[in-house]
Amino acid sequence: MTPDPTPTTRPAAQAADAPAADGAHAGQFALLGQRRFAPFFWTQFAGAANDNLFKFAFTVMVTYQLSVSWMPPAMAGLVIGALFILPFLLFSATAGQLADKYDKTRLIRFVKTLEIAIMAIAAVGFVVGSAAVLLACTFLMGLHSTLFGPVKFAYLPQVLRPQELTGGNGMVEMGTFVAILLGNVAGGLLVAIPEVGHGWVAAACVALALAGRAVAQRIPDAPATDPGLRINWNPFTETWRSLKLAHGNTVVFRSLLGISWMWFFGAVFLSQFPSFAKDVLHGDERVASLLLVVFSVGIGTGALLCEVLSRRQVEIGLVPLGAIGMSVFAIDLYFASRGLPAVPTMGLGAFLAQPAHWRVMADLALLSLFAGLYSVPMYALIQLRSRPTHRARIIAANNILNALFMIGSSVIAGALLAAGASVPQIFLLTGIANALVAGYIFLLVPEYLLRFLAWTVSNLVYRFRITGAEQIPADGPALLVCNHVSFMDPVLLMGASPRPIHFVMDHRIFATPGLGAVFRLAKAIPVAPQKEDPAIYEAAFARAAQVLRDGDLLAIFPEGAITTDGELQAFKGGVAKILAQAEADGLQVPVVPMALTNLWGSFFSRIELRGGKRRAMVKPFRRGWFNPVGLHVGAPVPAAEAQPEALRARVAELRRQG
Repeated sequence: MTPDPTPTTRPAAQAADAPAADGAHAGQFALLGQRRFAPFFWTQFAGAANDNLFKFAFTVMVTYQLSVSWMPPAMAGLVIGALFILPFLLFSATAGQLADKYDKTRLIRFVKTLEIAIMAIAAVGFVVGSAAVLLACTFLMGLHSTLFGPVKFAYLPQVLRPQELTGGNGMVEMGTFVAILLGNVAGGLLVAIPEVGHGWVAAACVALALAGRAVAQRIPDAPATDPGLRINWNPFTETWRSLKLAHGNTVVFRSLLGISWMWFFGAVFLSQFPSFAKDVLHGDERVASLLLVVFSVGIGTGALLCEVLSRRQVEIGLVPLGAIGMSVFAIDLYFASRGLPAVPTMGLGAFLAQPAHWRVMADLALLSLFAGLYSVPMYALIQLRSRPTHRARIIAANNILNALFMIGSSVIAGALLAAGASVPQIFLLTGIANALVAGYIFLLVPEYLLRFLAWTVSNLVYRFRITGAEQIPADGPALLVCNHVSFMDPVLLMGASPRPIHFVMDHRIFATPGLGAVFRLAKAIPVAPQKEDPAIYEAAFARAAQVLRDGDLLAIFPEGAITTDGELQAFKGGVAKILAQAEADGLQVPVVPMALTNLWGSFFSRIELRGGKRRAMVKPFRRGWFNPVGLHVGAPVPAAEAQPEALRARVAELRRQG
């Protein structure tokens, strides 16, 4: 799969409080002190809070306070939710076009001005108690969110560097769920105030809209990425075109499906919290609110952990880890809740006094935490791999799919309940389905599993430290040259690069049990000496040339084999042959020297046994567990200066840094 190019320059939005050019990054919370991110963060925070304050207050009002003959209380939540989602289906494709064509900051300000107008109408609806006016405003707030969605996720990669995308998305995800939680709590509390509650809700909605618009004024300019785009105003044909556009990039499209599945998964739990709290846990409304708090805190915590666990790069290896956790704790939630005795309805204190309920809350917190680990890297991958001129339309396609999956979750959960399934049984089935769906996606896109393996090895088997990772080009072809110490070298290099790497490797390694299957899954290129097998030799270099023509990263171990004594061996002529073909193809291919350090003597490197034989993967734990190893990445070398001896000297110099 060839990743789409990402922009190598950042417009005015990044210039505001931009970080140092040397790649230093203080962390995701530091972004809140920078103008390129902070005003945007608080704008989306205010919008998410307002959406949920409005919706929840309206739901409570028509459920408990108004008598609306044409909308029974039991149907209120369903009708309001459906009206809010409908614009995502109808207008997401149009919103994506607008976000690609126009300056994103100007579009954000327009959307926030529209929010003020909508909330002014809603304020009248709350004061006079008109369900019809508030239903119209529900649809309009859905339209507001539809317009804002593509801008929100297309803005981030335009102002953040690739190594900041995971942290930035984590902050946005955390902020969104905290805003949802606060909005729901505030809406429920305000609307319940006797006599003046409706007025307070009206004032709060307008105040949040005004605050969002005020802070949006501070967002720096984010120029259009495709100003020449001609808008197709037909929502139906453009929706189909947006889905086809997303489908054109296999990794991106399947990641969209993965994110949409996460929304399906989450919608099942969120929609069942009231019934779960009342009928299974035997708790009152405050218990249902506690479940929402636990779920939101879990999502936010998982989102924030992504940057720490990913070494501040787009680490999609966390996605399988997240999927595993989602299934494990969703299934355990079934076992934790199925045997609870029927008791009178409990308040919050009585509920928390029961030890069995703490297991339920732990399961809920952990499954939502792992959902955060699952979703944030996927969003960052989509942003990184989508063509900048089409990015907002790709995000629009994601919103369309999200809406369809959420509607599907409601239909399926409703059908299961109608068929007699209990809420815990629905959680069990959702956990099992998550394992099956995630496994299918990971088999379709092996990169997720490979990155998971690389992340596991580099974090749990070794203490892997990388210096100079920013030297790996963010886009375009490049040749990575590294010393060869162990069978695990390619896996460690995969863990160090945010982009996929194609490896040229000794064909005999593919016969190694276990590792051979991994390298075949990674589409590594087997090579044999020309005298031994001319066909494999020529095929290897033909495939290597195609990798560079596709704009991908190619890695080669120019020693030709794993070292047998820990020393750096002579470099062979493979690098020169690859570069000569690249030059013939008219490509400018930089060569990035790398050096692995402190791997010699580990389980996956060769050691001398009795009889003089040298073998790897014998004597487990010969050097203990969690060994410190390093990768030092040097500055790219122009192809004209990449002679074998010069590269060997550079790799030797990098080795000494370890």
